[in-house]
Amino acid sequence: MNPHDTIAVDELDQPYFVWFEENWRHDDILHSHEKGQLVYVESGFQYITVDGNIYLLPQNHAAWIPPGSIHKTNTHSEKIKLMIMFADVEPSSIFHHEINVFSVPPVLKEMIKYSERWSKNRSKDPDAMLFLKALFNELPHFVEHSLKLHIRLPEDRRLAKPIEYLHNHYQKDLRIEDLSEISLLSLRSLERIFKKETGMTLNKYQQILRIIKSLELLSSGDLTISETAYEVGYKSVQAFTRSFQTVMKSRPTDFIKTTQ
Repeated sequence: MNPHDTIAVDELDQPYFVWFEENWRHDDILHSHEKGQLVYVESGFQYITVDGNIYLLPQNHAAWIPPGSIHKTNTHSEKIKLMIMFADVEPSSIFHHEINVFSVPPVLKEMIKYSERWSKNRSKDPDAMLFLKALFNELPHFVEHSLKLHIRLPEDRRLAKPIEYLHNHYQKDLRIEDLSEISLLSLRSLERIFKKETGMTLNKYQQILRIIKSLELLSSGDLTISETAYEVGYKSVQAFTRSFQTVMKSRPTDFIKTTQ
């Protein structure tokens, strides 16, 4: 289900609109809103494509999508609880016009959950408007350490095959030489184009892929941390934990505790 089929959010005559849903199903269609959009994942995980970048939202993480940004939802876990909030923002606010993906601190989490009482309310409830205005005004202060957990989709067609190979074989110890043969590019050309298109080196790109996949596996609760580590290609739990901490700024055990 695409919620925007039933409620035209931008046509509502109110500055804020709250929409909470369990097991939300979206159509995989690119669209945009005049309002900014806060997407909070209370449980499960969700992929979101915004302006050509794919972002992963693990449990207890949120994304701020600026107004006018072309975006869509991608695959997600079978059971997911999404909390989506729309807001008019001032043109002068730099923060509200930039994409942000971040771990939700306890205070903001409680404010978001409190807002559920106004879900799908199309009237201008004075209490709701006052509360939601405070939430969105304080949002920049809640985002202290934005996660850079995203993968940029390359536009250069010469990277189509090597990127596909990377996504299908991220668990293996890949060499730049292997991708050079697949892409029919020299090592120097491939490294230059890859960095330009994705914003990162091959090793960093593969690391992000592995961590993203590990978050999916941890979220399912079917595998232990050690099983997850080997499943995504790490030779030891220690190596996986170091890599996870570098990317997520937290330990895999911290994430496991929030999913149980």
